[in-house]
Amino acid sequence: MTWLSWRQLRTQAAVLAAAALVALVAVGATGPRIRDLRSSAGAGFLSQLQFDRTERLLYVVGGLLLLLLPGLVGAFWGAPLLARELESGTFRLAWTQSTTRTRWLATKLAVAAALVAAGTAVLTFAVGWWAHPIDLAVARGHGAGRFSAPRMDPVLFGTRGIVPVGYALFALAVGATFGLLLRRSVLAMGLTLALVAVVQVLVPMELRARLVAPERRTLVVTAENFAGIQARGDGPRDPASSITRLVVDGAGSGDWQLTSDTVDGTGSVVQSLPAWVFDCGGGPPPDVSQGPPPSGPVTRTAQQGGDAARQACFTRLRNEGYRQLVVIQPASHFWALQLRETGLLLLASALLCGLCFWRVGRDFS
Repeated sequence: MTWLSWRQLRTQAAVLAAAALVALVAVGATGPRIRDLRSSAGAGFLSQLQFDRTERLLYVVGGLLLLLLPGLVGAFWGAPLLARELESGTFRLAWTQSTTRTRWLATKLAVAAALVAAGTAVLTFAVGWWAHPIDLAVARGHGAGRFSAPRMDPVLFGTRGIVPVGYALFALAVGATFGLLLRRSVLAMGLTLALVAVVQVLVPMELRARLVAPERRTLVVTAENFAGIQARGDGPRDPASSITRLVVDGAGSGDWQLTSDTVDGTGSVVQSLPAWVFDCGGGPPPDVSQGPPPSGPVTRTAQQGGDAARQACFTRLRNEGYRQLVVIQPASHFWALQLRETGLLLLASALLCGLCFWRVGRDFS
């Protein structure tokens, strides 16, 4: 059965092996150059690297490959794994020989899972090793251009560590389950692609942040962490405008910021802020309808006055008890999140495989 299962999967295995080989060659050819550039350019190496088209392309392609891989595995490995034999009826031949139903299913799933896990692990290692200097630089606040997202970012997180292996095995189990229940390869492939895509979107949005208790930080709003204002209306010149919240940089360079809310002295989230808070953003833009602004000392005096009003605004915010409540997943939680998310994916995969065994063990013809 093992040899037969291997023969049935040899085409998919060859494609995955070829992808892994290409990735290893690309990593071996360009990875040392990235490390040399990091050593020579120091903190500014990402500013130089963003102008290299080859590195930018490899960075994007590597991430996309690992994000698309689970869906491809589920559709082209998992869905036909059982559905193909059930459609053609060849499973009856295997069951009339010395192979039991349980052994038939266990061998197919085990061989496919081993090949998928090995191939995905190689791809993930290659991409992670290649991008490691970039991830380190971003975590230290040196991001530039396309190389600005930390590995805790919801999208990049799924392309690092061990999570890609968990998603690939989960997709394989989803495809095999649909194939067994529907006995139609094409239909099973389509449903597998849809379900895996939904899971890949919903888990980062709704589940991942809850796997490990996030950190809550209450920050004083200052000129250094202030990033902007969210308001209704046309801004400070519109009397009907109202400020709904402040935008504050409350996370470190490698952290994942979940929420950021402005609270008052009682700790309650505010729905609107006083109009004078517009001064924290530098006040309204100059009115150029009467011609260009004056230059020379007058301009410098106006700038100094604007700076003074801005500092007074931050001081008033602090004195009146306004703070920014920021909830983050810090970079230090990376591996805890990786382990828990992978564990959940493996648990879901095991439950789906258990459903397959239960279905095969019943009257199945």
